[in-house]
Amino acid sequence: MISIKGFTFNPVAENTYVLFDETGECTIIDPGMYNASEQNQLVNFIRENRLRPVLLLNTHCHYDHIFGNKFVYDNWGLKPQFHKGELPMLQAMPSYIAMQGLQYELSPEPEVFLPEQGKVSFGNSALELIFAPGHSPAHLCFYGREDNFLIGGDVLFYNSIGRTDLPGGSHTQLISSIRNNLFVLPDDCEVFPGHGQPTSIGLEKQYNPFLK
Repeated sequence: MISIKGFTFNPVAENTYVLFDETGECTIIDPGMYNASEQNQLVNFIRENRLRPVLLLNTHCHYDHIFGNKFVYDNWGLKPQFHKGELPMLQAMPSYIAMQGLQYELSPEPEVFLPEQGKVSFGNSALELIFAPGHSPAHLCFYGREDNFLIGGDVLFYNSIGRTDLPGGSHTQLISSIRNNLFVLPDDCEVFPGHGQPTSIGLEKQYNPFLK
């Protein structure tokens, strides 16, 4: 069984997730730590629970989801894994972040890119890859089928959807990704988004005003 610990980090309140199972191996998804206090929160949780980070995953490469990539690499030797279509975004972030007046430690680039479909594994657990572009060019979501949850990044939020006015965004593509790739999941699938509170597939099908 996969356990999920969420943190809310950085100036735009991004959700970082640590997933772990009974083996003690864990996956860090979208590390958004921006300062030493936030870095300590992550490290303390991992140490206190005797976890062993074995995977670093990015749903996409907007700055708020990659602030902590370098820190994770420095501490556990993990390079990020994401879809190769996000690489230009990662490479553009240093100049973009500087324009925002924010600090950024340069993320390492992947040695392994993730496909549009497939699985990633840690411990006794697996996450299925769901390709869901629109908010960014090659956004991935991670589905835990056995435990029926989705790490959704910035695709689907509680009563909202990801913005599409950033480079590589497409409103039409985002709506298609949600309807065709996420709404096929069970209605009781819990969605852990990149910002804000968790929701469910069924709730968003019924009430999300952007998907009527």
